[in-house]
Amino acid sequence: MAITDISVFAHLTDADIDALAVDLDTIRLDIEDSLGARDARYIRRTIAAQRVLEVAGRLMLTVGSKRHAWWAGTLSVALAKIIENMEIGHNVMHGQWNWMNDPEIHSSTWEWDMAGVSKHWQFTHNLRHHKYTNILGMDDDVGYNTLRVTRDQPWTPSNIGNVLFHIILALGFEWGIGLQPMEFGNIRKGGPERETALGKARQFALKAGRQLVKDYVAFPALTSLSPAASYATTLKANLLANVIRNIWADAVIFCGHFPDGAEKFSKTDMIGETRGQWYLRQMLGSANFDAGPALRFMSGNLCYQIEHHLFPDLPSNRLHEISVRVRQICDKYDLPYTTGSFLMQYGKTWRTIAKLSLPDRYLRATADDAPETRSERMFSVLAPDFVGTDAATGHRRGLRSAIAAVRGWRRGHGSSAGTRGLRQPAALECQRELAANRQMTEPS
Repeated sequence: MAITDISVFAHLTDADIDALAVDLDTIRLDIEDSLGARDARYIRRTIAAQRVLEVAGRLMLTVGSKRHAWWAGTLSVALAKIIENMEIGHNVMHGQWNWMNDPEIHSSTWEWDMAGVSKHWQFTHNLRHHKYTNILGMDDDVGYNTLRVTRDQPWTPSNIGNVLFHIILALGFEWGIGLQPMEFGNIRKGGPERETALGKARQFALKAGRQLVKDYVAFPALTSLSPAASYATTLKANLLANVIRNIWADAVIFCGHFPDGAEKFSKTDMIGETRGQWYLRQMLGSANFDAGPALRFMSGNLCYQIEHHLFPDLPSNRLHEISVRVRQICDKYDLPYTTGSFLMQYGKTWRTIAKLSLPDRYLRATADDAPETRSERMFSVLAPDFVGTDAATGHRRGLRSAIAAVRGWRRGHGSSAGTRGLRQPAALECQRELAANRQMTEPS
């Protein structure tokens, strides 16, 4: 099930984890020392470009009765909303640009273009999700209290609707984000908890109401003043733009948290957690997807979810160069660097959501070595002295090598050299399987 001892799972000693923390702290200091005018220009130009794109889209909708203009305007508004939410709002509210001391581009003042209240999101996301990443029972982003994304969540009959629930969540993602911090259960209680919950609910209602008026009353009414457009055409355009933005945000975020290799952790894993162990949990609990410059920008640079979780308050435009150094650290400590194409990572999240809609008895992989759920117990077949340097190759053997050894044994693939480091019974069984496979493939 979930990882209970991250050091054992990662096949790293305490000294290794301390050294890893030093390596990652060095990256942070190097980036902080190099922040300057180039970075400030980037965010200011991004904000300016986003606003120009939205104005252009609104102008095109004034001639919305023409199909090509309506589609161009709708897509422009959708792109503007994506950029505002992903590359600007999300990152500004992480404090990535607070070093500029610009009151307009500051985490304490930015209110984003969506239904949720920014300060509510900052609490659930910055102070909970990023601190307790993928710790079951502490990180509300594990399944968003709606989806079953790990076997550590006991199956219930409602999980049959896993795929349908995700479709609904994707279509209305901004509402899921806005409602997530609400504590409606506390409203039934008395005392300060009830007052806090009511206060949050009132703030959300006010923000959501303003958003609804802006998107579905004010802008359509303003556009309808044009003889070439109507109230209905702009209302439909805004609705479609919001849905496009919601689906895209859902896809990017799910690609970073729920594909194969994004590990889950138990509550005991954070007891006495050191800085190095926190870093390690962020690296193992997140996943990237491969992206060029355009896809990086449109994803808010969350294609580098691993780097973002390591350094959530460093500017997004620097994550690309940070990723090169993080990959080197993964190689140094023989840790996996979970990434893949966007479509592959997104497809894996849907596979997990669909698979976990079924009771466990219908699932083939073990609860400790499934694509979506692993634990240190998957390494029970490894010899106690597996960690260290492989005498035959001279290479360090860590988590990446351990996973490869266990998978090679279970699948019966590879060469006899792949049995080094296995416990003797497992090694013998692996060698028998390999010999049988060779015999079957040899010509008679």
